[in-house]
Amino acid sequence: MVDLLTELLLVAGWTPAQVLALLVLHAVLVALLRGASRYVQVRLRFDGFRWTGRVRRLMRRSGPEAQWPYGTFLQRLDPHVRTVILGLGVRRQVPAGQILIHQGTRESHLVLLEEGLTKVTAHLPDGRSALLSLRVGGDLVGEMSALNDQPRSATVTTCGPTRYSVIPRETFTRFLKDHPGAALELAAMVADRLRWSNRRRIDFTSYAVKIRVARVIAELCRTHGRRSRDGMVIDVRLTQPELATICGAAETSVQKALRGLRTDRLVDTDYRRITVRDLSRLRDLGELDPDEE
Repeated sequence: MVDLLTELLLVAGWTPAQVLALLVLHAVLVALLRGASRYVQVRLRFDGFRWTGRVRRLMRRSGPEAQWPYGTFLQRLDPHVRTVILGLGVRRQVPAGQILIHQGTRESHLVLLEEGLTKVTAHLPDGRSALLSLRVGGDLVGEMSALNDQPRSATVTTCGPTRYSVIPRETFTRFLKDHPGAALELAAMVADRLRWSNRRRIDFTSYAVKIRVARVIAELCRTHGRRSRDGMVIDVRLTQPELATICGAAETSVQKALRGLRTDRLVDTDYRRITVRDLSRLRDLGELDPDEE
């Protein structure tokens, strides 16, 4: 009963903090009516609530202080609309290496990533797998098949523990009709992804491989970098073939470019890990404009 009430209040527009306050008040009143002081002490312990786990997660992600990664679908939405869509799907949690969407399958549900990192890949005619993009918590994937009813164009695989929601196409369509602003943000998100894809194509024809590698690493550093005492660590486990496909170059050429970047003390590489030692110089090498930071 409490779970149902929580869902209804969130959908009605209550903030997670307001819902939590109501639940705390409910626990206090129940305890007073039962006249059990020990019950009050136990029930008022925050971690003791059986039904506050979801509210706490929403407080971390849906409150005014929540910071979804820039450009993700959830970051684009108003707080109220964001709360609504977070309550639409069936929530799941999986470890690394799990395929959330299979290329070529006919299915139309969407996947709303709430936490974690995923890789979007596509099979090439020669049997190789091309890395198309990376998606993080706050991103929406599978929207193309939901919009045009065509088979999946790519495969989405988790790179680490991932929490996400599965939203049926019909449910998402109703959501867009009820929230026209979200439909506009969806269109803007798709446009930004198309612009990013076009930019990669331009890079392939306009820059040498070393510059392309520097541009891609600098961009990964901006979107997935984590500061450490040695520099910026890119928290994405990329193989060299994957890095080669996203740079549009042969694997041997990317290996040579990485050796040059290491020699110039711009980056360090470990097993599927890249640490950027001098981001400013790397951006200069990649000929990136200051407003692209």
